[in-house]
Amino acid sequence: MTSSDNMDDSAAPLMEHLTELRTRLIRSVMAFIVGMIICFTVWNPVFNFLTEPLCDALATRGQSCDLQFIALEEGFFVAISISLLGGLVIGFPIISYQLWRFVAPGLYKNEKGAFFPFLVASPFMFFAGAAFAYYVITPLAFGFFLGFQQENVVGSGAGASTAAAGIIFQGSAKAYLALTIKFIVAFGLCFQLPVLLTLLGKAGLVSARGLRGTRKYAMVAILIVAALATPPDVISQVILFVVVYGLYEVSIQLVARVERKREAKLRADGLWDDDIHGDGADGDDEPDL
Repeated sequence: MTSSDNMDDSAAPLMEHLTELRTRLIRSVMAFIVGMIICFTVWNPVFNFLTEPLCDALATRGQSCDLQFIALEEGFFVAISISLLGGLVIGFPIISYQLWRFVAPGLYKNEKGAFFPFLVASPFMFFAGAAFAYYVITPLAFGFFLGFQQENVVGSGAGASTAAAGIIFQGSAKAYLALTIKFIVAFGLCFQLPVLLTLLGKAGLVSARGLRGTRKYAMVAILIVAALATPPDVISQVILFVVVYGLYEVSIQLVARVERKREAKLRADGLWDDDIHGDGADGDDEPDL
């Protein structure tokens, strides 16, 4: 067999993979576009749903829930923003399935069984984080922000009239939507932490002992993320920090459970050596060197 024949043989599988990748990408993009079109036709109800936390906070203060279009084209871009978010949400199951179909043929049976639960858990945790942001964080944050309003006060003292300028919320629909989406996406992504760390533990890239030993660094990183992901609202930042750090501790337990199962399997196969493998699942709190 000549070298040119070898090149042709190696090129054929590559072209097949590229063709398969193109097909999966086209289907994923089509799912996203279809989701966008669906959400564009119903953007008003979706927008009304997203404004409920703000309307409830305003209602408790006896104010009407009115948002404004600052620019002429702002209403259109609000609809587009909702369509983009909705297209991603609606198309995500199909996009995940296409990713799975592309990766699965290259995995062994036991690898498929290990990877598939994480594929299912990822969207579940994202929606859990988004729901937590919508039902818990946004009402607290909006109540905090609206507390800086001020009534117009007119009085008199020492023969001279005094007045205080009123500060009232007259929000932009586009700015409000951007803030709400920021909350939802930030918490949805932060809730991916247990899925990511457990998957890395399954691959042997992180250990429970190493995660325990880096707690102080994790706390600093989570504080930074909380400051960047939420506006300058101390309550929201503290809640995000507590929740994400709690997820970090849950991740340690999940990784330890993965390590115990791996150890049990290796012991059953007679491949475990305490001198070589050590005690990663139940070791001390010192980081690995």
